[in-house]
Amino acid sequence: QVQFVESGGGLVQPGGSLRLSCTASGSIFSIYVMGWYRQAPGKQRELVAGITSDGRTDYVDSVKDRFTISRDNAKNTAYLQMNSLKPEDTAVYYCNTRPILFRLGQGTQVTVSS
Repeated sequence: QVQFVESGGGLVQPGGSLRLSCTASGSIFSIYVMGWYRQAPGKQRELVAGITSDGRTDYVDSVKDRFTISRDNAKNTAYLQMNSLKPEDTAVYYCNTRPILFRLGQGTQVTVSS
């Protein structure tokens, strides 16, 4: 079983930036395709960005050119750099494998508001 701990969320004004981190337990992190997901109140969870074990990335259209996913396999950690944040980015953000294979962590709240 792999567990994920997300951090780095907070309250930020529109146009601001945040960097989320996700650390995984276990020693086999590097073999998984990883994803960042988000869920806003009253909405379904959506995949925001994904990254393969060798660093290939893809993004949902709404965050392209604003968000950057990365990973450090030596640290069992995935990151999500979020720039030019918008109120519609407000959600709880989670990381997990892609597709989701393990129980979701607690996530980290991102609130974009003036």
